Amino acid sequence: MDWRSLDEQYIISTYKRLPIAIAKGSGNYLYDTEGKSYLDLFTGLAVNVLGHSHPKIVQALHEQGEQFLHISNVFLNQPAIRLAQRLVEGTIAGKVFFSNSGAEATEAAIKLIHKWTKAQGAGREGIVVLRNSFHGRTLGAVRLTRQPNVYQDFPQPTFPVFELEAEDAAGLRSLCQEAKPAAVLMEPVLGSGGVIPLSEDFLREVEKICREEGMLFAMDEIQTGMGRTGKLFAYQHAGVTPDLILFAKGVGGGLPLGGLIAGTQLMDLFQPGDHGSTFAPSPLSAALGNVVMDELHNPSFDAQLQEVIQYLWNGLESLRERLPEQLQALRGKGMMVGIPLSVTPEETSRLQQNLLSEGILVDVTQKTIVRLLPPLTLTTKDVDFFLAVFSRQLKALSSEEE
Repeated sequence: MDWRSLDEQYIISTYKRLPIAIAKGSGNYLYDTEGKSYLDLFTGLAVNVLGHSHPKIVQALHEQGEQFLHISNVFLNQPAIRLAQRLVEGTIAGKVFFSNSGAEATEAAIKLIHKWTKAQGAGREGIVVLRNSFHGRTLGAVRLTRQPNVYQDFPQPTFPVFELEAEDAAGLRSLCQEAKPAAVLMEPVLGSGGVIPLSEDFLREVEKICREEGMLFAMDEIQTGMGRTGKLFAYQHAGVTPDLILFAKGVGGGLPLGGLIAGTQLMDLFQPGDHGSTFAPSPLSAALGNVVMDELHNPSFDAQLQEVIQYLWNGLESLRERLPEQLQALRGKGMMVGIPLSVTPEETSRLQQNLLSEGILVDVTQKTIVRLLPPLTLTTKDVDFFLAVFSRQLKALSSEEE
């Protein structure tokens, strides 16, 4: 079966696909239709945090599937209520709104911030976001996404958006002298923007400015959440307290689910009819989300995660010391790694293809940055495999340049 030709014939080409058709997944590996295995350091863009076909995920799929898959929001949804409780108990006092995706979570946040500005009556309007940030592709979300190749010339809502450089707390103070933004929304680690972690000092200073100015302090944890950086959410490394937290990707255990956690001053602003979704929260996705939460709160799982995170970063740092010309820097936090390469976009693409040929799947962002988003079930053996192949392919790429 020529899957590539059929894909090109019947599916609109909004993604540049790698030349393999996946047949199944097991643990930290994917298998193509030819039976070849691939270490998955991509995880569906940070979605499959427990790898593939995790036995507890499969069990929950079976158990919830035998009960019901969809019931509508006019009924009480037990798996979703339980998941919301656990998300709140693990973060901030408040309530949860569920969506189907990260972009929908951003749309809900825009509407909720607008509701807050009207309720406050303080004349505040608009949202501060960081340059090169990514918050989604729907029209409201793309208004907040600060990447020209993403927002292009699509029609955009007219609410004010203020662009700020990462780490520029002084710039935020100056902006607040000229305008009255309602909120600051930031990714704790800029994912699509290059895997750039914000410093803990910057996060704390932004929170302080928000409190002084009467603005909302919001965290986009769509890619950084659900244990990705070694804590449930990345903002927790800095000890700050957001008013609003966006989540998605890993929360549904592999199925579509997203949403936001609204703090106490926001949690009762939405009233029936203000916002909604036919499918979210999916009882099935929520059931899988509870399995994810079970694992993240398992002390032995967390101990293993912390050990492998340290092992991965130690190995990468050792590799950087051996190959300083090719690897001049490492960026990220936890199981979210950016490796900027001193080569052209074409050479980076070739490296990605060469890794693929040796059974390793990685992502590339900003054209020359290898992005690793491994499953949280990664093992030290998996790390050794990746580092050995990556080192060999980097050296081969360097030889080609000479």
